[in-house]
Amino acid sequence: MSLPERTAGLTPDPERTARFTPDPERTAGLTPDPERTAGLTPDPERTAGLTPDPERTARFTLDPDFTVAPVDPRLFGSFVEHLGRCVYTGIHEPGHPAADEDGLRTDVLELVRELGVTAIRYPGGNFVSGYRWEDGTGPVEQRPRRLDVAWRSTETNRFGLSEFMTFLRKAGPETEPMMALNLGTRGITEAMDLVEYANHPGGTELSDRRAAHGDKDPFGIRLWCLGNEMDGTWQTGQKTAEEYGRLAAQTARALRSIDPDLELVACGSSARGLPTFAAWEATVLAETYEVVDHVSLHAYYEETDGDRDSFLASAVEMEAFIEEVVATCDHVGARLKSAKKLTLSFDEWNVWYQRRPNPHPVEDWQEAPRLLEDVYTVTDAVVFGTLLIALLRHADRVAVACLAQLVNVIAPIMTEPGGPAWRQTTFFPFAQASRHGRGTVLDVRVDSPAYPTAKYGEAPLLHATAVRAEDGTATVFAVNRDRNAPLPLEVTLRGLGLDRVVEHSALADADPEARNTLDEPERVVPHPVDGSTLDDGLLRAVLEPMSWNVIRLA
Repeated sequence: MSLPERTAGLTPDPERTARFTPDPERTAGLTPDPERTAGLTPDPERTAGLTPDPERTARFTLDPDFTVAPVDPRLFGSFVEHLGRCVYTGIHEPGHPAADEDGLRTDVLELVRELGVTAIRYPGGNFVSGYRWEDGTGPVEQRPRRLDVAWRSTETNRFGLSEFMTFLRKAGPETEPMMALNLGTRGITEAMDLVEYANHPGGTELSDRRAAHGDKDPFGIRLWCLGNEMDGTWQTGQKTAEEYGRLAAQTARALRSIDPDLELVACGSSARGLPTFAAWEATVLAETYEVVDHVSLHAYYEETDGDRDSFLASAVEMEAFIEEVVATCDHVGARLKSAKKLTLSFDEWNVWYQRRPNPHPVEDWQEAPRLLEDVYTVTDAVVFGTLLIALLRHADRVAVACLAQLVNVIAPIMTEPGGPAWRQTTFFPFAQASRHGRGTVLDVRVDSPAYPTAKYGEAPLLHATAVRAEDGTATVFAVNRDRNAPLPLEVTLRGLGLDRVVEHSALADADPEARNTLDEPERVVPHPVDGSTLDDGLLRAVLEPMSWNVIRLA
């Protein structure tokens, strides 16, 4: 398809735009619910501009002939690491009033199912580079206690492989394991042993040992990570790209000799900002390209030095990261004259305030200390939503993505030992994307007003994508990055056969620092937005200042 054919008709009809006057009923819903904002004083600068400016309208077109790719359900994965309270007093707390016969917190399981997570990566993370998988097998009372040097904690091993698989079975039919292998302090033999223990039906020492431990049926784990962040100076057993590439290739071939159908993930760079970025991928993939399926990406974002405008545009960097890794993979494939296309496993991503001091007192070698327990604001949730949009916009190459992490540790779900569990602000964008983001991603080319940022230059105020479900319905996911003013949105629909707005919900608040806590667990929730219309193939909506929006069409 040539460029003129592709863009034909994308210029908005001036008469339509000129006649557009915001409906008072549409903007009436932009007033915060008094019950949800009790005690808050609205910022006059934030509320002064609630009448949308037609000159600032953002636009795009949806056409079923222009798509990105079907969404792999594993795009909505998560991560459980033996770090802080993710496992102990997070998903596993025998003696808790809500614990079941396996010591799993049923209140947390209920929230995990509501969240809609799919692939769950385990057991690390930095933790895995010092982990002996055998420690988490067999009778619990006989398992050894070990020092976890990654997080300077004591690991009791009360929760191990069997317990994790039990957790997955109870978390829902879509959840599947993504096992990380220790290629830091261990190697090929131990990786082969774990695959045999987990997946072989029986008749060998290791598979019979699994059966003797109470798991007669094999676990059938298909997705395996060949180590974790092996380029990092912080990683136990850090390696050069040449060392890791050779070990990963040898391990991959050994595992495929057991089962050629395993899916294997090679470690990419731990961060885009590392000086070895891209050179690391090129060197590692030169060794592993034909024996792995995916290469990993890890990225975390936080607001620094009060620069909220740049923080809101974090997905600009995330999308650049994805595209650069894709380019590196394809360059290596071209050099090797391979017809194979590697896909990406973005198996760690989130908002994480790494520069903030820990407010909880922690001593070395504690059991399950309070580590990385960030409490997320509405602002964080909006940025989080843009990261989800970035992943969906690259569904043609991102096959797996894991929100790090699932409970307590930079997580959408929080718990109190012996007490309740609740949803953080980031819970809602993920749950909505997982529920309504299944199908085929439509190619969205945004025409939007822009704003200046210190880190990324001019960034569009609108960040958006759309997914068409198998039943023909569609969902628009959109973020307005403007902190103070609403953003009018016009979406032209062609050939989709849709004629009504089923629902428009938004996550926004008059207080950008609003958050959910133990004392106020439902302070922030999505709310309905009135006035969005779909007439004659034109969707019109108004996006509240600094908001995450889900607009469902049928």
